Amino acid sequence: MALIINGEQIDDEIIEAEFRQIKGHYERTLQVACCERDPEFRGKAKDNVTSRALLNQEALKRVPRVEDADVSARLEKLVAAAGGEARFYMNIGMTPDDEAVVRSNVANGARLDKMLQEVYAPEPAPTDAELRAYYDEHIQQFMSEEQIRAVHITKNLQGAQSRGEVYDAMRGLRRRLLAGEDFMKLAEENRLDDDQQIDLGWFKRGEFMEEFEAIAFSMDENDISPVFTTQLGFHIAKVIGRRPPAPLPFEEAKEAVRNRLLDAYRDEKFNTFLEELKAAATIEDTDPEETGCGCGH
Repeated sequence: MALIINGEQIDDEIIEAEFRQIKGHYERTLQVACCERDPEFRGKAKDNVTSRALLNQEALKRVPRVEDADVSARLEKLVAAAGGEARFYMNIGMTPDDEAVVRSNVANGARLDKMLQEVYAPEPAPTDAELRAYYDEHIQQFMSEEQIRAVHITKNLQGAQSRGEVYDAMRGLRRRLLAGEDFMKLAEENRLDDDQQIDLGWFKRGEFMEEFEAIAFSMDENDISPVFTTQLGFHIAKVIGRRPPAPLPFEEAKEAVRNRLLDAYRDEKFNTFLEELKAAATIEDTDPEETGCGCGH
């Protein structure tokens, strides 16, 4: 047993699972190769596991009992947020047969929340002047999102013999556009029906298909895109307007500013509280320290 925290023995597999999750994150972001950072990741894993154990131990001391009704109400909210029981259990990798374990975990979460409410209390109530000062100092955090306005010509396989036929037709339209023909006129002439939208209006990232946005947001105003595909068919797009990010008006950003200030306050209180728990804890780590890669690289 590698880790013992205030007499509580931590299963090695818990540490190993945390290690795999941390290393996997860095691998997905291409920040690690092979195992040269394994000692660092294992240290992070042990620290994360230690922090959770200490918080759960302290929460159990302060809130020894959570009412069944509170657990049920909290579980119902989690199930509803997940879109139903089947999806909830699928998301957490369990089945309804594991309900007792799930309820225990939910009770632990309720304990932790109640304890943290005590840790954070009393929370500050920033004045408008303090909110305004924070807003002015951190204005880059309160910007509108970039928006573009785009028009497009689109064709699907309706009435065509093959995808190649549609693609060639779209390439021909693009050559005409690059030669100077009017985009809207050509789009109207090649509209599939009266319901097909040519002018997509103003939009920001996340409001359209990812494939379309990847092309459109990479273009400068008045650019003609290459022919590209989405699930709806082939497209040629033109950006006819662009609104860069701009500071949100203070009144519009006010609640976000308040939340940022409260989050910063809670983070500071939480970190101080956790360091106090660690300083007072008895932590035994019997796992030998890793010194190298061990894989021949």
